[in-house]
Parts: sequence; C-alpha cells; structure tokens
Amino acid sequence: VQLQASGGGSVQAGDSLTLSCAASGRSISSYDMGWFRHVPGKPREFVAAIKSTSSNTYYGDSVKGRFTISRDNAKNTVYLQMNSLKVEDTALYYCASDMRLKPYGSPCSVNVDDYTYWGQGTLVTVSS
Repeated sequence: VQLQASGGGSVQAGDSLTLSCAASGRSISSYDMGWFRHVPGKPREFVAAIKSTSSNTYYGDSVKGRFTISRDNAKNTVYLQMNSLKVEDTALYYCASDMRLKPYGSPCSVNVDDYTYWGQGTLVTVSS
C-alpha cells in the first residue's frame, strides 16, 4: 500500500485545513486508518483513527472537539478535517494503515508500532 498525504499548508491560528490521504496499490477498506503528527525532538503523536467501516473514531486528547477523521472507501481515501487550529498543532502530519488481523470490534490502535504503512507526511504550520 502506498499512502499519499496532502493538504498541508501555512495558516493562521483559528483557521481550518483538511488533509487527505490517498491510498494506492491496495484497497484500504478493510483496515483501520490513523493520523499521527511529529514535531522534531518529540515522539510521534497519535492524532486520530477510524475503523474500516467508519463505525468508530478515536482522537488524541489535544485535538478532541476540533479535528474530525473520516474516510471514503470508494475513493480509497482518508481525511482529517482540522478546525480551530492552534500554534501547537504545527507538525508534520502522517497517515498510516493498520494492516493487522484483529478480532471484530477491536478498537483502533493509538500506537505507532501497530501501523504498517505510512505516507510521506504533509506539513502543517500554524502561526499566531
């Protein structure tokens, strides 16, 4: 699976951005998908994840209520709608796929190591 993240940019605090993650090479419809972000010098941080059927979504505490993850399996694409952006949201954002076989109903993982394929990252810069 190849993941291509896009949609990053430079915005002002309070603005919105929507990131996209387009998958190719294989359908991602059966797999949980996640977004993570990374700031140099810090560990990669879980942002959001979504079940294969979109039945459940999960968010990191720092983005709850501001970010929304969604997916369009027909387009093999996952999205991250980011509202009310803050300076501290500045990071390189990655999408990733969890290709593990898991029991039905298992929650999405928030752990970096559980995700198999990663996109190249898209930079989001938020200024005050």
